[in-house]
Amino acid sequence: MKQKIILFFLGILAAAACYPIIFLIAGSLMGYQELGAYLAPVLGEAKGFAGWTLFPMYPTLRGYVELLLDSPSFFIMFWNSAAITGGILVGQLLTGVTAAWGFARYQFPGKRVLFTIYIALMMMPFQVTMLSSYLILNKLELLNTHWALILPGAFSTFSVFLMYRFFTSIPEAVIESARLDGAGEWQIFWHIGLPLGSGGIVSAMVLGFLECWNLIEQPLTFLKDRSLWPLSLYLPEISLQDAAMAFAASVITLAPALFVFLAGQDYLEQGIVAAAVKE
Repeated sequence: MKQKIILFFLGILAAAACYPIIFLIAGSLMGYQELGAYLAPVLGEAKGFAGWTLFPMYPTLRGYVELLLDSPSFFIMFWNSAAITGGILVGQLLTGVTAAWGFARYQFPGKRVLFTIYIALMMMPFQVTMLSSYLILNKLELLNTHWALILPGAFSTFSVFLMYRFFTSIPEAVIESARLDGAGEWQIFWHIGLPLGSGGIVSAMVLGFLECWNLIEQPLTFLKDRSLWPLSLYLPEISLQDAAMAFAASVITLAPALFVFLAGQDYLEQGIVAAAVKE
């Protein structure tokens, strides 16, 4: 009986967590008149309160058709998001993996101080470093380019912190055995470090994708040309006439993030556990 009660409350919480997604899907299948009836008090000039239903009265794919066939700017922003996210993840993979391995497996002067600085930077919100980042990017003449987002994101400290936890969990006996067998440092990193730390690498990439795909403040700060904007800024202004297309765009924007999350869910759970372990 107790287990059934727990499952019941967990089911309610799960339904509440899934409601925004169901809300978006239902809105993307509604026509203009139905959306107008529900959202006019919010997006229009009607008085009263907005309403909603999870089951469209007259389902239609008109919003998707208009978005995919009549909105070329949507595809431009979609590929902008893909380029920005891909560039950042490749940068994190190249710099983060090597930095995490160095912190985890080698001793050098100032290691603890430097790693503490990494942790401090990880906890700082974007607003704290926004001015300094803007001045540096302006000096390098990278403002209003995708590199203004890719370069700062490629050196993310959180990915280093997460992968560091996995690399430190590799038994020292395994590393020493490889050295005794004549393996060099590069061979140890490539054949032992990467395979055994793959869980941390994948979980860092999954979290990095979810963060980069939904960037808002950084593009608004560093990109002036709308043709360079990512998909996360496609809906800055929503009118009642564009509501169906806006819901369809939100569903399509959500799809890649949801797919990546589900594909890397197991690795993500491992990363959360590893990050929670106190050193």
